[in-house]
Amino acid sequence: MQEVRQVIREDLGKEIHDLFVSFDDTPLGAASLAQVHKAVLHDGRTVAVKVQHPKVQAQSSKDILLMEVLVLAVKQLFPEFEFMWLVDEAKKNLPLELDFLNEGRNAEKVAQMLKHFDFLKVPQIYWELSTKRVLLMEFVDGGQVNDRDYMEKNKIDVNEISRNLGKMYSEMIFINGFVHCDPHPGNVLVRKRPDTGKAEVVLLDHGLYQVLTEEFRLDYCHLWQSLIWTDMKKIKKYSQRLGAGDLYPLFACMLTARSWNSVNRGISHVPVTASEDLEIRDNAANYLPQISQLLSHVPRQMLLIFKTNDLLRGIEAALGTRASASSFLNMSRCCIRALAQHKKKNTSSSFRRTQISFSEAFSLWQIDLHELILRVKGLRLARWVLALLCRLLPAPH
Repeated sequence: MQEVRQVIREDLGKEIHDLFVSFDDTPLGAASLAQVHKAVLHDGRTVAVKVQHPKVQAQSSKDILLMEVLVLAVKQLFPEFEFMWLVDEAKKNLPLELDFLNEGRNAEKVAQMLKHFDFLKVPQIYWELSTKRVLLMEFVDGGQVNDRDYMEKNKIDVNEISRNLGKMYSEMIFINGFVHCDPHPGNVLVRKRPDTGKAEVVLLDHGLYQVLTEEFRLDYCHLWQSLIWTDMKKIKKYSQRLGAGDLYPLFACMLTARSWNSVNRGISHVPVTASEDLEIRDNAANYLPQISQLLSHVPRQMLLIFKTNDLLRGIEAALGTRASASSFLNMSRCCIRALAQHKKKNTSSSFRRTQISFSEAFSLWQIDLHELILRVKGLRLARWVLALLCRLLPAPH
């Protein structure tokens, strides 16, 4: 608390008791760069106060230097491992994460971009009491997104939350090219909205974002479309455009966390199995040199996308909703919209724009129809199973 008081005094020019009616000494959360405390302002607003550790700024350059030395040492011992990209990414991203004003701007930007999602809550930033080392936000309570017990207790549908997460991140990646890259469970909360009682996703910690170039975003759209609809020629083409080279099968497996056999059969048609997960884990160790080579050759934008994919997949695994057909169809919808937007932007012909709009609408209708058919099949299968159980099991007395 002595250090917290020091940072607030230095950055805001006042003591804690002058700024807040109450200030909880025990942090809500603590991490390597900062910790967050709950407080109440004199006007009655309950806020979350994020305070940076005072020595982080000075220590970070030493940390990066040490990381560089260690990576070079590993390179000498194991020449096939290429991990200098780790140092390059740390040099680029750490200064951004240490600037809380940048985090506040990111929060407002993503809130504006995704304002049409009524299930998303991004806490409001209070700029009058925010600096590079202190960030004041609206206080929002909730349970962690991987806490199934919390959701069951509060009657929150895990499938709905998983679908909404998929929609949100598909929109960020494919439509906007502005991606929140740290969706670990501590940064994604769920709750019932106080006013409507509807389930809501609360997105926290906006320090680390990836801005995708248009070329990268469109290639990534084409690649996921190819993966979803099992177009093997285009999977190869767009994987190679994204730097995978001859390792494109491995690249596709890393993106989807599916085996090459499942990619060939269709990731939206073949469900994930425990044996497939075991096969991937066993093979990952054998392919470490190739994985290392791949990570050193893909565009830098791809690295944080890999991280984001893995964190989201971890949430889906915890919720038991991993790789459902619905999530792939939502991704496909975003890809279709993104590619249509790009085509319309690059034509001056109103007739051509109308053609593109009709084609987009028809493709989206096809996905809606495909989803409806899957639901009908699911209901029919459920009825068949129920009828079979009724025949096999004796009726209760």
